[in-house]
Amino acid sequence: METQHSDDVIGRARVKDTPELEAYYKELETLGAGALWTVANDIEPWEPRTNSVPMLWKYENLRELVLKSSELVTPEQAGRRVVYLVNDKRRDVSAAVGWLYTGIQVTRPGESTSAHRHKASALRFIMEGSGGYTVVDGNKVTFEVNDFVITPNSAWHEHGCDENGKTCIWQDGLDIPLVNALEANDYAVFDGKQPLKTPTNFLPLSYSGAGLRPSGHDWDKPYSPLFKYAWKDVYPTLAEAAKVTEDSPFDGVIMQYSNPLTGGHVMQTMGASMQLLRPGFKGKAHKHTGSFVYQCAKGHGYSIIGGKRFDWKERDIFCVPSWTWHEHVNLSDSEDACLFSFNDLPTIEKLGLYQDQELTENDGFQSVAQ
Repeated sequence: METQHSDDVIGRARVKDTPELEAYYKELETLGAGALWTVANDIEPWEPRTNSVPMLWKYENLRELVLKSSELVTPEQAGRRVVYLVNDKRRDVSAAVGWLYTGIQVTRPGESTSAHRHKASALRFIMEGSGGYTVVDGNKVTFEVNDFVITPNSAWHEHGCDENGKTCIWQDGLDIPLVNALEANDYAVFDGKQPLKTPTNFLPLSYSGAGLRPSGHDWDKPYSPLFKYAWKDVYPTLAEAAKVTEDSPFDGVIMQYSNPLTGGHVMQTMGASMQLLRPGFKGKAHKHTGSFVYQCAKGHGYSIIGGKRFDWKERDIFCVPSWTWHEHVNLSDSEDACLFSFNDLPTIEKLGLYQDQELTENDGFQSVAQ
């Protein structure tokens, strides 16, 4: 049986300071030690506690500044020309929410970055442009708007835009704050250009066909071989699923990007999903452990996060902190809306830390702060 959420119950620290105790604490401090009961109620909360706040980044406000960066610095000067998005409560670790980082990168036609690698895993969601590509461990992958691309940890990778393309803008998502918190990150630059090992789009074309597994080559990596998840395939799949699938009361029709060989998450520390909200969909509120960064891929609507309303439209980015009530609404009565999201669920799940809860008060809908 769970106890009441009060620090007055037995088992919670209730020690009142005295001059003798304060002297004792100071003596412990000189030895690099401390009394657990002075911090227990803070480090062992009754329920999960987030250090992040819900936030919305409007693309129309950021787009010109993102493009301006391409006039001020080159990819070689900057390493990666990115405007990063930071949570008001996570500036100390450059996180957008929880232990997740996100930013908006721009690449002009004919430009490319130096090949590099890092222990942090990375992903891209393409926002604008044409002719863009990435090369991951010698595998070149081209991408279009709303495509989802992964760059697994420790894989050599570089990005660019063909000379005949149009300026590309995409969202980067990485677990840099997490890997830094674990004191395990590193960074290296490739000496010269990566040699191409396979024809362009070899991996996504090889592994994306109708549930068929290619023969002739084995994949022994701990991440998905399907480096690109194309919008031209993802959206029709969602639309077809919507014909035979009942909505989740919280997320509409939601599908997880997965490793085609295992059915699991695309990478070891970060996962991603795409969800379709039917016309007029009004989701109920729930909360769960795990931090989420969203981008609107189609349509417009709003989300109520922690009792506050955030209106979004295509290309807007917002975050839902761990263990924070949230619900999504499609404002259109004739067109669906789609939300891309990435998260730290693979880490949360592997560590046995996932839990969730539905809102039961007010018929499952939050009251909105005025």
